[in-house]
Parts: sequence; structure tokens; C-alpha cells
Amino acid sequence: MSNARQIAFLALRDTYKKSLYADVALHRWLEKQGQNLSTADRRLATELVYGCVRSQRTLDALIDAFATKPASQQPLNQRLILHLGLYQIQYLSRIPPSAAVNTTVELAKKNGLGGLKGFINGLLRQYLRQADTGTLPAFCYLQKGELDTVAYLGTAYSFPDWIVNNWVEQLGAAEAEKLCAWMNQSPSIDLRVNPQKATLEQVQQALQTKEIPAQRVTIASGDRQFFLPQALRLQGSIGAIQALPGYSEGWWSVQDSSAQLVTHLLNPQPGETVVDACAPPGGKTGHIAELIGDRGTVWAIVKPETKHRQPGYGSQRSKRLQENLERLQVRSVKIELGDSRNLPQFQNQAHRVLVDAPCSGLGTLHRRVDARWRQQPGNIPELAQLQSEILTHAATWVKPGGVLVYATCTVHPLENESVLETFLAHHPQWEILPPDASSPLFPLLVDGKWMKVFPHRHHMDGFFMARLQKKASGYNKFRSEAIAHFDFLGNSNRKPK
Repeated sequence: MSNARQIAFLALRDTYKKSLYADVALHRWLEKQGQNLSTADRRLATELVYGCVRSQRTLDALIDAFATKPASQQPLNQRLILHLGLYQIQYLSRIPPSAAVNTTVELAKKNGLGGLKGFINGLLRQYLRQADTGTLPAFCYLQKGELDTVAYLGTAYSFPDWIVNNWVEQLGAAEAEKLCAWMNQSPSIDLRVNPQKATLEQVQQALQTKEIPAQRVTIASGDRQFFLPQALRLQGSIGAIQALPGYSEGWWSVQDSSAQLVTHLLNPQPGETVVDACAPPGGKTGHIAELIGDRGTVWAIVKPETKHRQPGYGSQRSKRLQENLERLQVRSVKIELGDSRNLPQFQNQAHRVLVDAPCSGLGTLHRRVDARWRQQPGNIPELAQLQSEILTHAATWVKPGGVLVYATCTVHPLENESVLETFLAHHPQWEILPPDASSPLFPLLVDGKWMKVFPHRHHMDGFFMARLQKKASGYNKFRSEAIAHFDFLGNSNRKPK
């Protein structure tokens, strides 16, 4: 038995017993192994931990189908070892079924469950026999007719019913199933090329020297293809991000394409004052600085933390943000520690404001394997209230004629459309400013108002974004500029105001 399975078991045990995030628990055990673990074993341990956490509802349904005692009533260690065995058989075709069974039995013996080796061996082999002969029992997740649509999708794809129900209400059952399947795929890695330091072609060529293909990212609209201006998507195995060409030189940052679109929608210009109301981890802050050519002022608001304060930075989050800005070699960003619901000093000071609001993250569940289980439906109204408070106060920072972009990485309407509709109903001096038909954002337009990215349609993180303008009589020049075609070929035509 490889060390990978033992590490996966220990990390899973810590995840559930100590309520740790899966990535934190896994990192601790991998660090303990140091150089004693091969690259292949590290990858297998990672796949097993993330896969078992993500697929826990499906794996429990399998246990329920073949064991006399349901998964919820089994001791934790026994349940986790069964999860590891079933996950390998169910999802990892590269591992021979006999090897999955034998290593799972050995794992049980190594962790004090030798007395249950017969039960574990029997359950796994029974599943294999019935799968081979096509005589699997009519247990819930294989039989659509046995359950209602939401329960079927939730069990088959391992999601809580409340999340699936929301997707079914928005998209219908067929599209909701596609979204569930997409969210269980491994996430892609996109780069945002820094036009101040490199070109797309330069980065592509540098990556090619390491045999890492990098493709342009597009959004389809009918028979047209819109290229995202700074985005490259990496293909295949890439190794450590920090070791890739151009990282230390600030040529690029890791940022999903949908997150890049948010800053393009904001469309900051050289010489402007821009406020990023919810800056950490700082990807969009750096993007704003790149688009203004590092000429102007970008205020990055970081909410103070009560722990882990660092001299000179105020918090771990501002420290990480500052380190990333230094890598990108930008100087236009100023960090302000404070709560974006109460910063009166910015009133009427900004040409543009970005509110990338704290949210449920339901558009990025493929990246955070335990988020689907940690997030609860009762959190959504609380988040919507927080989002409304931030939006309402940040709107006071915008100069007459200025622009505000509201964005979240969730596709839940209560955090998106409802927040904006409520805001607009109480603030008649604001209006929606959609992109024009020549913009890569145009294919994402919904109801002629806001943009919504659905991962299974657009092959990037789920996002919501809307651009608003503060009305000002006679201020047509700014409006004309704001709705003009984006300069997606770089900053060569940008001029300070």
C-alpha cells in the first residue's frame, strides 16, 4: 500500500474530526512527509482527499446500498476507509479494482480496523461483482424514477439539495445536471498577462519552452468568438506555479477568466482614482493597476483582522496583497485598512469603484471541495444584507457621472439580482450601464442589464457582474467614454484624463 492512501486517510480524519478545511488538513500531512513522498503519491493523496470530500454524499449512498448499517451510523474511521475504497473503484479508472480493494483492506488493518477486513473486503467485492454483471440494486442515485429530480441530482453528483434546487429553479433540470457535472471537474488554471511587462505571445512562447501549452480564452456568441484580452488557459500538468517562466518577473498572475472580465467591465483609465472596496486577495486590484498603466491612484480596502497582525501591513491579507503587488511591480496602489461599510473619507472622490462583494462562492464550488458542505442556506440572506450595506456605502464614494461595478462569484439571485434591484429602487440617481454589442462581455448579458457567467455554458467560474453609473446632468462626456468599445488590444491608446 502506498503512503498516499494512508496520508489521505489521516487528512480526511482531521477534516471531519477537527473540522479543518480539506486543503489545510492535506497540506499538514504532506508537509510532515517532506521528501519521503513521491510526486505521484502526492498527486494521488490529493485526488483521494479532494475527491472523497467532494463526493461524500454519493459515497454514503453506495455504503447505504450494500451495508446493513447506514453510513451515518458507522464509526468515522470505518466510513472514511470505505469512502477511499469506493472512490477509487467508482471514479479512478486508472487504478485496477483489485488493487483498490486490496489496498483498502490493508489500510483498515494499518489503522486498527483489522477485525473489519472481511466486511470491508466483502462490501467492495460485492459492489464490483454486481457492477460487472449489471445487477446493481436499484439504489437511489442510479434510479431517476426512485427520487424527485433534486434528490436524484444531489445524490448522483454529491450536492446538498438546497444548492441543486436553486440551480433547477434557474436553469431547469437538464441544465442543472450539466452544471452539477461541471462543478465536479478539476478546475482549470488561467493566467492574466500583465500588459505592462509582457505580451500574450511572449508568455505563450516562454511556457512552450517548458512544454506547457497555453491557449487563448474565448466566449462564443452565435457564430462569433470573442477573445479575452489578457487571458491564457494552461493545459496539462504544470507543476509549481512559482516555477513557471515569468512568475517572478511579474509577467502574469493566476486569475480565472470570469474574474478578469469584472475589471474589464470596470474599464479603469490612466490618471483616475479607483477604489477596490473588497480587495483581498488582490487579483482585481492588481488588474486595475495594470489597466491604468500604473498611472493614477488605486485604493485597496482591506478589512482589518483581529489576529496575525504583521508589522507594516496590519494583517496577513494586506501582507499577501502587498507581496503580489510588489511582484507585479506596480506603485499606484494604496492599502487602506477599514470596513467598506464605514469609510466616509472617500465620499465623492472616485471616478470608479469596484464592489467585488463577499458571497457564498457558489460559482466556484469546483475550486473549494468542502464549500458545498460548509455553506448553509441560512447564510444567503445574511450575505445579501452584508452585500447591500457595502454597496450602499461604496456608492457614496463615486463622483457624479462615475461608474460602479458590483460583482460576486456566486450565481444565487438573492445575492445578485435582488441586491441590485433593491439598491436601484432606493437610489434613483443610479442607472444600469450595460456593455455594447462589440464587447466580449455582451454574450453574457441577461435582460439587457447585468452579466451572468454559468460555468457549464461559458467554461469558467460562475460570476455575476453589473455596471452602474451615477447620473449627472450635462455629464455626457463621461457616459460616452464609459460605454465606448473596450480597448482590448492593450493600453497603447489610453491617455490620462
